[in-house]
Amino acid sequence: FVLNQQMKISSLRTAFVASSRIRSPYYCNRFVDCHLQMSSSSSMEGGRVSMMMMVPELVVFDLDACLWDQEMYEMGAMPSSTVMGDLNGRGEGVIGVMSGRNKISLHKGSLMALQEHADGVLYGGMKIALASSADTPFAEQVGRATLKLLEVVPGMTVWDLLMRDWDGVDVNQIGRQPPLLSSNKAKSHFPLIRTATGIRYDKMLFFDDCNWGDHCGIVAASCKEKDNGMGVATTRTPNGLGEKEWRQGLQVYAAQQTSQLN
Repeated sequence: FVLNQQMKISSLRTAFVASSRIRSPYYCNRFVDCHLQMSSSSSMEGGRVSMMMMVPELVVFDLDACLWDQEMYEMGAMPSSTVMGDLNGRGEGVIGVMSGRNKISLHKGSLMALQEHADGVLYGGMKIALASSADTPFAEQVGRATLKLLEVVPGMTVWDLLMRDWDGVDVNQIGRQPPLLSSNKAKSHFPLIRTATGIRYDKMLFFDDCNWGDHCGIVAASCKEKDNGMGVATTRTPNGLGEKEWRQGLQVYAAQQTSQLN
């Protein structure tokens, strides 16, 4: 059994490293090693862990000051034009959306995370969604319009990627309009996401800047499964989602999954 497990780990490591030559060596050198070690150790102890258990079934992103660099309530106009540029070495695409004089852009880690997800290599079976408490109907409109313009890779917008995951169904919870009646994501956004996706709280990873309140702490404390008491894994991004926070979030989720087996 141990030999078979080691052979599986070796094959996975080779696949991850090959993929990382195009994308992110940091992931393979740091996170995957940790990820593999935890999976190997747990499997040897209980024989119940698969590598897939260490990958979130659903990653939920906040928008303002987390996925991108602006606050939608501060935007005074609907998106009027786009800014072209390099998409992290993947070619030229839309890297900015103009709302009046304000440019809305994805944070570096956000673009990396979305690209890695779009590739479908590192996180098989993972899906993404959004939970944003945009203050006003207009802020929500600006946000949704921006999602349909910013590109992940040339020809694929953020919205395209979201719709790809859910076969064209909008499971995202953006704003505070009905049925979202509160900025408390634990009471409104996440219960609706769980219902829409059918994914358990303890299989979710959530990123939020938490600059206007501890959304991560509130969601982690309130959104738990009754059968095991486990909830959403969370990571705060006070300066926006960078590569460090993206990797850290994946590690937090993996550690939480491992803890369920002890």
